[in-house]
Amino acid sequence: MTPPPVTESRVPPSPPDIGARKDQHIDHVLRGAGIPATTTGLEHVRFEHDALPELALDEIDLSATLLGLPLAGPFLISSMTGGPARAAAINIHLAEAAQQLGVALAVGSQRIALRHRQADGLGADLRRRAPGVPLLANLGAVQFIRGFGLEDARRAVEMIGADALILHLNPLQEAVQEGGDHDWRGVLKQIAAVAAALPGRLVVKETGAGISARVAARLRDAGVAAIDVAGAGGTNWGLVEGARATDPARRQLAAAFAGWGISTARSIRNVADAAPGVEIIGSGGIHDGLDAARAIRLGAGVVGQAAGVLPAATVSAEAVAAHVALLLRQLRLACFCTGSADLAALRRAPLQDPVPANASEPPPGR
Repeated sequence: MTPPPVTESRVPPSPPDIGARKDQHIDHVLRGAGIPATTTGLEHVRFEHDALPELALDEIDLSATLLGLPLAGPFLISSMTGGPARAAAINIHLAEAAQQLGVALAVGSQRIALRHRQADGLGADLRRRAPGVPLLANLGAVQFIRGFGLEDARRAVEMIGADALILHLNPLQEAVQEGGDHDWRGVLKQIAAVAAALPGRLVVKETGAGISARVAARLRDAGVAAIDVAGAGGTNWGLVEGARATDPARRQLAAAFAGWGISTARSIRNVADAAPGVEIIGSGGIHDGLDAARAIRLGAGVVGQAAGVLPAATVSAEAVAAHVALLLRQLRLACFCTGSADLAALRRAPLQDPVPANASEPPPGR
């Protein structure tokens, strides 16, 4: 059956436990659930060391852009959330840190806020705390065949004063989740409709299983401006849902997919090769600034991190700022030791070995 066109809102009520589920997601990630049985593939990207960089470390230019908007450093604090009360504190910490360091911020899903018409930390205050950095709204792509329409997309952007909208793809998570969305027919058509309504301002993001070359090309043809690969090697949300499950069979269902997905390294290359002109956000298991340098070398314009910054986000804005500042220092050091005066030079930095075809597999001895 052809899904209805994306026009006005037809949003049904939220499941009564959705807030509690979001809180459980945070708890499980903090406890280490979702750790995959695979790697990002970034460990295979080995820079050639430059013993004569002929550079001043402190003068290396880390500036970047995202959707044409300037960044002091090429980082996106990626989407995360919790139950309504918890999300408010987390988002305040993230927004204040993003503003301090000049990096981008993507909020977690605004589904609850839209359906209940209450901000829960996702209101105009967020933009007031981060007035000078790119801010990205976020909704699930599958929701646009479940009642959401263009008005909801616009409201998600307007409610936080966002510069762009992320539509996230999470078929593995939804298939494992009790009560998840199992019918994804027509999602691409809805993505294209939102892209047409928000030209140059739509980002599509996977949530831990990566992006293939075929999907990248389809998203490019649909008018998507940027793709956040969120490759395998980072948090596996199928495993997180498995950890939440009370049904042993559902846990076993998820466990079989511990190594599922396209590695972050391969996903970045896929998008770069198959979707020229589409901006690439490299995320999925980014542990430090050296991983960020590797992702940029493969073709990412901006690098995203979520689970890595989550512990700091539950503490304070200062803790988040210190965490991201360290990533920037590590990235700067990678530039220095490759003789790269800026990120454009880093993308041309010599490598010791090419990325192998099996980049999603652990290296020998691991």
